[in-house]
Amino acid sequence: MIPVILSGGSGTRLWPLSRKMYPKQFIELLSEHTLFQETLLRLKRLPIKDPIVVCNEEHRFIVAENLQNIKGQASSIILEPAGRNTAPAIAAAAHAAMEADKDAILLVLPADHTIDNIEELEKSVLKANKLAQDGYIVTFGIKPKTAHTGYGYIEKGAVIEGDAYKISAFKEKPEQKQAEDYLKSGDMLWNSGMFCFKASVFLEELKKQNPDIVKHTKESVAKAVKDLDFLRLDKEAFEKCDSISIDYAVMEHTALGAIMALNVEWNDIGSWDSLWGSLEKDENGNSIQGDVYAEDSKNNLIIGGKRLISTLGVDNLVIIDTQDAILVADKSKSQDIKKIVDKLVTEERSEILHHRTVYRPWGHYDSICMGARDQVKRITVKPGAKLSIQKHFHRAEHWVVVKGTAHVTKGDEVLTLSENESVYLPLGIVHALENPGRIPLEIIEVQTGSYLGEDDIVRLKDNYGRS
Repeated sequence: MIPVILSGGSGTRLWPLSRKMYPKQFIELLSEHTLFQETLLRLKRLPIKDPIVVCNEEHRFIVAENLQNIKGQASSIILEPAGRNTAPAIAAAAHAAMEADKDAILLVLPADHTIDNIEELEKSVLKANKLAQDGYIVTFGIKPKTAHTGYGYIEKGAVIEGDAYKISAFKEKPEQKQAEDYLKSGDMLWNSGMFCFKASVFLEELKKQNPDIVKHTKESVAKAVKDLDFLRLDKEAFEKCDSISIDYAVMEHTALGAIMALNVEWNDIGSWDSLWGSLEKDENGNSIQGDVYAEDSKNNLIIGGKRLISTLGVDNLVIIDTQDAILVADKSKSQDIKKIVDKLVTEERSEILHHRTVYRPWGHYDSICMGARDQVKRITVKPGAKLSIQKHFHRAEHWVVVKGTAHVTKGDEVLTLSENESVYLPLGIVHALENPGRIPLEIIEVQTGSYLGEDDIVRLKDNYGRS
């Protein structure tokens, strides 16, 4: 099997901890590993090939770093030039897989789910693999533990074998009474969004309902450009695809659909409330991370940043503290976070895009403070990494090394700076920063000038393929 990891997302449902440029699958929410890494690690005992990852272009270096940190590698990291939902993303992965193996079987998994019973998952995946070889398009349904209204449901049909059934019907997210009826019936499973099928069978079924998606995704892969470890889909072809989910495009129409009942603790971490449900709690029902004093407080989710958070006499709250935004919400209203996010998008607030700390392929920077004509950043460069050779039209920069050793290109000079040494880079001069050492390099950068935007960077040479 070839795992296909769907790693898109807009970073809205767990705002402000997740952002558009750093969505929830790349955050260490439940363990020392990110949700993306957990998705891959739970497959390690299965008979699989290197995965295909489908992600947004903006997340490509985060994906690569997540793989590197668990000593993993992908057969391909496919970059979507635009979001078009799951059907086109999976179709592109299917075309790419069939270039190497016409009989490829794909195991399609979202990158941001949690599953606790790995042995049960492994057994079900192996059964699904056998069904896929027989020509079925298999989805995995979670046996419901509660009358949940935040998930779609799938009704089981006739038994194929064991825990595998024909699909009778798809049901949208229900109201509470209907969800309770679903739970009592025993015939309904949560729609997990996980699949197993032959790539060729999936494309043939997709072609029956949406031939244009098959055509455009095939063209986007054929015209794709290899860039370092990434495969850039052709933008013009891919953007012609309708934005549609695999359920609407294929599963609700095909006669080959099957559902494997999966008896595990599963969570798509779709809200702060669902995250609270997956975390350990103290004797008062509080789940707490960070520097927090919770006095006479119960059933709260509190995630602190670098500041002390104190609560007194509060119940059922979500309190999330980040460097540039704080969320305080009634936990029962956490599904409505989109209302806040929509306002931030309308007002074009930067807090919706990224954190104050911004990650780059060479490391990261933290915007400490910003004025009308000045900005201060703390820049951390990974060992062996180098920023692009660049220049600016509107700002000058002062660099002070606070940790490690820096190689600095300044015009025709190459300088070596140690801790407590500094350099001034006048407006317009060609410059670059490199860490030749074995420990992270940290510098303080002071920018001064008439315009301090990130788009005032003219890259003359870049190791990471950025224009």
